[in-house]
Amino acid sequence: MSQELTHFDAAGQAHMVDVAAKAETHRRAVATGRISMLPATFEKLAQGSAAKGDVLGIARLAGIMASKQTGSLIPLCHPIPLTRVSVDFDLHPATASVTCTAAAETVGRTGVEMEALTAASVALLTIYDMLKAVDRGMVIDGVRLLEKHGGKSGSWVVAK
Repeated sequence: MSQELTHFDAAGQAHMVDVAAKAETHRRAVATGRISMLPATFEKLAQGSAAKGDVLGIARLAGIMASKQTGSLIPLCHPIPLTRVSVDFDLHPATASVTCTAAAETVGRTGVEMEALTAASVALLTIYDMLKAVDRGMVIDGVRLLEKHGGKSGSWVVAK
């Protein structure tokens, strides 16, 4: 992995990285994060009885939609054509928490790590938004990249 910060030029000025010379390859990234809540809030979520409706369905759509806006949200991030985005949830009753796993794919010259991270983050924020009326103390944590594949640097997978 390069130790060089690619979003700064020789004078230290921020710039968008030129990816024109990079080869187009299939690129995939997976990110995760978690939201923890009170057990009563978790029950509303799990039973689908939250006042605002299908919390996980709305959060899934929000994550997918957000991934498509990453280039507009992150200043130096390239807007890229996504070929696939998935957002999945695992419910953990014992800890009253939900894990979100988001995957993003493209065929292009730059990776999709930011798109996967954005999808996971916004999906979790949407869960918070939809349940905050009953639990303002929810905690979002552990948002991180789990793996990336494709491009010159190849594959990277978080050590277990």
